[in-house]
Amino acid sequence: MEKIHFPATTSTPYVNFVDNRKLVIKGRSISENEITFYKPLIAWASLLQVKLLEVEVNLEYVNSRSSKKLFQLFKVMDENTDIKTLIINWHYDEGDEDAFLKGQVYQEALRKARFNFHMNIDPTDH
Repeated sequence: MEKIHFPATTSTPYVNFVDNRKLVIKGRSISENEITFYKPLIAWASLLQVKLLEVEVNLEYVNSRSSKKLFQLFKVMDENTDIKTLIINWHYDEGDEDAFLKGQVYQEALRKARFNFHMNIDPTDH
């Protein structure tokens, strides 16, 4: 199984495939060159041969261009016939209704992906 790992930058998220079943995407996705960033990740996902894939998405901010590429990534995973079970753990910050709704839009547009929504609660607010 080919590994994929991208360190986080100020404009691109940390990406790591862990234990041959979990893809972690964390940070910010605001790159002006989102095609360059997401192209190898999308190609990797199209060739992925696992029965179960769990995707941890914890993005503090995603611009609209990156959002389209993120959806394209999910769609490729959703259409990959080797992946029988696709679980997307969608993390969003407390009070960020837009991020929550974006996850719901993705969920409705995909066929087999099952979304679990997790609210990140700011401990300094409580």
